[in-house]
Amino acid sequence: MEMKRIEAPLGEDDVLSLKAGDNVLINGVIYTARDAAHKKMIELIEKGEALPIDLKGQIIYYVGPTPAKPGQVIGSAGPTTSGRMDAYTPAMLEQGMKACIGKGLRSQAVKDALQEQKGLYLAAVGGAGALLSKKIKKCEVVAYPELGAEAIHCLEVEDFPATVINDAHGNDLYAEGAQAYAR
Repeated sequence: MEMKRIEAPLGEDDVLSLKAGDNVLINGVIYTARDAAHKKMIELIEKGEALPIDLKGQIIYYVGPTPAKPGQVIGSAGPTTSGRMDAYTPAMLEQGMKACIGKGLRSQAVKDALQEQKGLYLAAVGGAGALLSKKIKKCEVVAYPELGAEAIHCLEVEDFPATVINDAHGNDLYAEGAQAYAR
């Protein structure tokens, strides 16, 4: 299975070169954010205030990592269910986010926004948090420390594996898989 290497943050050409079903290895800087952090950022957007991070070209990983054990950079860092961020994702894409990583299905509104804003939805393997954490070389809380595990973390990743589920061209790997099975 061919793996495509991508560097984060992403440019529009990076996004447009990827298709649903592509397996990627991400290198560079990505950010974490879950429900509580998204809610805070959306409130700032609605007030016209600056966000704590510049979303231009960024990848947001839906994860609330467990505390690091001695000698570790981060604890277990598996994806959380992406649908919980569906209400926030179109606005995040409008702010410049280029991709998000999680697990599970996305709403039609998110898929439409990914096409309009030229973005990607990637899936990481659920249940593999301990394994995924080994691909994280650096971890630092950059916003909302009061949220604990749900704070926004800046992660430096090396060969972080993910699969493109929804691409900027309107393709949906989950729908394609279901159609292939239905035949």
